[in-house]
Amino acid sequence: MQRILVTGGAGFLGSHMCERLVDEGHDVICLDNFFTAQKSNVAHLLNRPNFELIRHDVTLPIFLEVDQIYHMACPAAPGHYQFNPIKTIKTSVMGSINMLGMAKRCGARILLASTSEIYGDPLIHPQPESYWGNVNTIGIRSCYDEGKRVAETLFMDYYRKNKVDIRIVRIFNTYGPRMHPYDGRVVSNFIRQALQGQSITIFGEGEQTRSFCYRNDLVEGIFRLMNNEENFIGPVNIGNPGEFTIRELAELVIELTGAKVAIEKRPLPPDDPSRRRPDITLAKKHLNWEPQIPLREGLQKTIDWFKSINFDNYRPPTPNYV
Repeated sequence: MQRILVTGGAGFLGSHMCERLVDEGHDVICLDNFFTAQKSNVAHLLNRPNFELIRHDVTLPIFLEVDQIYHMACPAAPGHYQFNPIKTIKTSVMGSINMLGMAKRCGARILLASTSEIYGDPLIHPQPESYWGNVNTIGIRSCYDEGKRVAETLFMDYYRKNKVDIRIVRIFNTYGPRMHPYDGRVVSNFIRQALQGQSITIFGEGEQTRSFCYRNDLVEGIFRLMNNEENFIGPVNIGNPGEFTIRELAELVIELTGAKVAIEKRPLPPDDPSRRRPDITLAKKHLNWEPQIPLREGLQKTIDWFKSINFDNYRPPTPNYV
């Protein structure tokens, strides 16, 4: 049994990570400021003796004794991270400094949940980890994109200079049960709109491509990276290499929900990546990992979960969630 800290642990992915670690028998500390997270995501864990919940913002110092840190705190949807861009970049930079300092002091292994957004609007397709990216440093998405890039820099510098035991995972679009219905991500937007009888909104012609990884596959990949003992620190892409246009996703959601709704086009936002697909060669080689759940199956599971919840129990974290 290890004592493990999960920052952003009440969020969509963080809560599933906490659940996995609690079930493994570890002593889990969940840290979250509940900006985009829901207490309901971890309510079922509160009576477990090896689970603890702390309301705290990672931009502020905190002193805990831990063996591992999953650093997953940061709003990930454009509408949310653009709502307060300065706070977003503080979360990535100051939050990483605080967590890396804790890892150094405790001798803990620490994993950074980075993102495919560090590749920007890629000029190489699919994207391997060796690609440096094509990011607009002054655009409206840069608070998130550059924040995560600096976080990776910090992790590597702490590794090289202070011998901190690090891992870096680059997460591609992930979906599944427990997504916040107003989190602003394309999968949750489309499902919520379809179930509420609203037009499904796409940007531009919907010809942008994305790769969608089901939450179980993603959590398994992260868990394997954290517990890999061959000194493979990453960065490593974790995502599903299946590539779909946004319009194809919208049409599939309409089919699976049975909704009688139209597709409504809106202007394309600045710096929206035109293509996104992971090269998962390193994940296969070092982690023996590749996704198991195809998009149609994962979407059906997600839609079934959305049908089981009451949207009135959720509030949009920001005014610009669509």
